[in-house]
Amino acid sequence: MKILTGNNLETGAVVWWDGQNWSLNVNDAVDAGDDFETILASEEAARRVNVPYAIDGEKLPNGSVRPAHIKDRIRALGPTVRADLTLKPNDPAAIDEVI
Repeated sequence: MKILTGNNLETGAVVWWDGQNWSLNVNDAVDAGDDFETILASEEAARRVNVPYAIDGEKLPNGSVRPAHIKDRIRALGPTVRADLTLKPNDPAAIDEVI
């Protein structure tokens, strides 16, 4: 599974391609398939995201999407230095999504 990520140009937030637009939630990410280069070129030209790129991901049995590389798992959740600043501050199990 190829998923697309980048940073929103207005806010700097990590975003994920949901098939139509960019979402803050990695679980909205869809498989971009073999067309990922076309999507990336189009989105970068539209100047909605900064340096979008494709990464490997996997769909877990519970339906959530998990980036294959730890760097992108951390980007998906948010800062690791303060749990209250993550995208899921009240979810103690969120760290399981990273590891």
